[in-house]
Amino acid sequence: MATFVFRNYGNQLGTRILGARVRQSLLETILSNNKVVLDFTGVDVVSNAFADECIAKLLMEMSLADLKEKTTFAGLNELAKMNIALALKRRQISMTEN
Repeated sequence: MATFVFRNYGNQLGTRILGARVRQSLLETILSNNKVVLDFTGVDVVSNAFADECIAKLLMEMSLADLKEKTTFAGLNELAKMNIALALKRRQISMTEN
């Protein structure tokens, strides 16, 4: 099991540009490990834009079931948890509409 430490990218994760950069590293980590802990310990802010770009866009590479099987979350505050869940839901809906 690997741990992907989001705090390495800052304690306020807010932009799509950062989200895209982090997603590339995260995807490589997920694809090369059986299970990855997405550790948000020490991260104060995860914006909607970052959550969509970094986490939800992973659904373009794998199914939600695969993402759930390969990852688990740790250290999320309530706002970050809400933004990530909302981004995943919106991305899943938009992908089924197309």
